[in-house]
Amino acid sequence: MKKRVAILISGSGSNMVRLVESMGEDHPAEPVLVVSNVPGAVGLEKAAALGVETAVVDHKAYPDRESFEAALLEALQAARPDIICLAGFMRILTAGFTKAWEGRMLNIHPSLLPKYRGLHTHARAIEAGDAVAGCTVHEVTAELDGGPILGQAIVPIRGNDTPDDLAARVLPMEHQLYPAVLRRFAEGERSKLLLE
Repeated sequence: MKKRVAILISGSGSNMVRLVESMGEDHPAEPVLVVSNVPGAVGLEKAAALGVETAVVDHKAYPDRESFEAALLEALQAARPDIICLAGFMRILTAGFTKAWEGRMLNIHPSLLPKYRGLHTHARAIEAGDAVAGCTVHEVTAELDGGPILGQAIVPIRGNDTPDDLAARVLPMEHQLYPAVLRRFAEGERSKLLLE
């Protein structure tokens, strides 16, 4: 029995596309839903083109985070996912929501956690004079970007890198790392994967 995967996005959905494409016949999981909090997000069209059901839960339509999350939960429950993958989902989820899915929700973050939680990760790595940057797939907990690390990919920082340069080199590593970790996670493997 394949694990059912729901993917949450806010934008273009490039990581979502890689996750969906990776879930072929020999995969232990299958994509059942892509949800965006942004109506008209480009990723929704991409998901539909890949044959995955889509839904929109517009956070701006709700007076507070709790009512938005209640609507999000309703959309998710209809798809009965075993695993939720956050893939460029730009909303911070409350402790109540993350607790309900703890051990079943993954996120990808564009830094080598625990360094540079939150935003502007590439600029912060360059400003700090770091030799390397990268990305991390982790389990989601109530602590922002703080759950158990399941995989990391390392990218060298070059002397003349701008944040955009670095982001452009980290993104292809995200596209490799996230599908690899999802496959392992769906098989019950929680040990850390390292890509260099």
